[in-house]
Amino acid sequence: MSIGLYGGSFDPPHRGHVELARRAKHELGLDRLVVLVSADPGHKHVETPADLRLRLARAAFPADEVVLDTHARTIDTLHAHPEWRDAVFLIGADEFADFLAWKEPDEILERVRLAVATRPGFPRQRIEHVLAGLAHPERVSFFEIEPIAVASRDLRARLEAGEDVAGELPQAVADELAREPLYPPRAGYTGAA
Repeated sequence: MSIGLYGGSFDPPHRGHVELARRAKHELGLDRLVVLVSADPGHKHVETPADLRLRLARAAFPADEVVLDTHARTIDTLHAHPEWRDAVFLIGADEFADFLAWKEPDEILERVRLAVATRPGFPRQRIEHVLAGLAHPERVSFFEIEPIAVASRDLRARLEAGEDVAGELPQAVADELAREPLYPPRAGYTGAA
């Protein structure tokens, strides 16, 4: 059975996340996808509580297994789940460009294969630089996705500014946020940093 792993903070999950997962399942022939919602990502601060992000991710990925990942680093998650050995770990090209800075990138590649979602026009030299620094570049494959110009941080800012972002979200996530605003508008927020 071919298993895919897709991790992130999903704060909130948006159409780009869902498209990456959909395309990976199709292109890579994955039998099962496990979506890993990072409780406390080691590389960035997240204010939205993990249980709320988990609920939104379950709404965004209803056909997949969605679990809370309590480990801050990918290698620690993989150590805790030996049953995922040789699974396919999905990441975007921007994340892959920073892969050499991850904790123990070569050991990650010994445990799982990477499938990197690229978009048309992504600078190939950023990919080549990372591949050249890996002990097992043959364990990295690529698949192309259509670019969807949306980022979670921008969506949070727009939600806090009181803007409607429903078109950028999977319908089930938009419905959840309509029922319970998890990113309420800030009084006097102008969007300026």
